[in-house]
Amino acid sequence: MHKSNLGFTLIEVLVALSIIAVSLMAASRVALNVLNTSEYLKLKLSADWVAQNRLETHYIYKEWLPAGVIRGQEMQAGILFSWVEEITDTPNPAFKKVVVNVYAPSNPDSSLRRLVGFLVKPAI
Repeated sequence: MHKSNLGFTLIEVLVALSIIAVSLMAASRVALNVLNTSEYLKLKLSADWVAQNRLETHYIYKEWLPAGVIRGQEMQAGILFSWVEEITDTPNPAFKKVVVNVYAPSNPDSSLRRLVGFLVKPAI
């Protein structure tokens, strides 16, 4: 008589389970990387908006700021960012250079965005 195999051996089942486990671990690592990258991009984009808002505020109100440093905070996308503006004179007395640095909330020493702009002296 001939016996037929109707099931899997224990070794075949263990090999299949280990392949599935390795595949799931790789997929979860990829998903975690995607999540971390999207959070970082949200942080960078929000920091860019803060920097642009600072420069646009000066343009809209036609502000002529004295040379120096201004510090502040701004909420963007539910995140509180710290920013620092450095205003310096230029060789042309009709312009001032403004450098805006926006810092990460978790690391105030790490600049997420640096934006440079110029203020034009308002006509009298």
